[in-house]
Amino acid sequence: MSKEWIGKTSNKVKNTVDRLLVKRFAESIGDLHPIFVDETYGEKSKYGVNIAPPTFPRVFDYGVLEGVELPVKGLIHGEETYQYERPLLVGEEVYCYTIIQDYYEKKGKSGDMGFVVIKRVGEDTKGKTIFTEIQNVIITEAVRKGINV
Repeated sequence: MSKEWIGKTSNKVKNTVDRLLVKRFAESIGDLHPIFVDETYGEKSKYGVNIAPPTFPRVFDYGVLEGVELPVKGLIHGEETYQYERPLLVGEEVYCYTIIQDYYEKKGKSGDMGFVVIKRVGEDTKGKTIFTEIQNVIITEAVRKGINV
């Protein structure tokens, strides 16, 4: 990875907040709150439908960053934060994309490490932001050597 990747943006990809996927996701994280899984509860809620758990966007497709090839193995998940303008509604379409926000390096006990700051965005069909995710990914010295950073 290098500084040239900063600012690269992927294509937008249409995703759907699928009811069955939301239910499976809620089960997998052990949070079966009725707002996620009970249709009647969702219909009676202020949203009129069920919503997705806050970390549900992890299952979305965020497009391809041309020329950016992070390894599939050996990365360390450093941190992840979500900011929502409103909840994700079951059944809605969400257009998602990725931006490389930053890259920097630090010396660690086991060698030089690279830090990639990735921003992921989900928008509604009118282009209005629903959520933003900021993810910090750590590239260890061994992985950096393997990808010639």
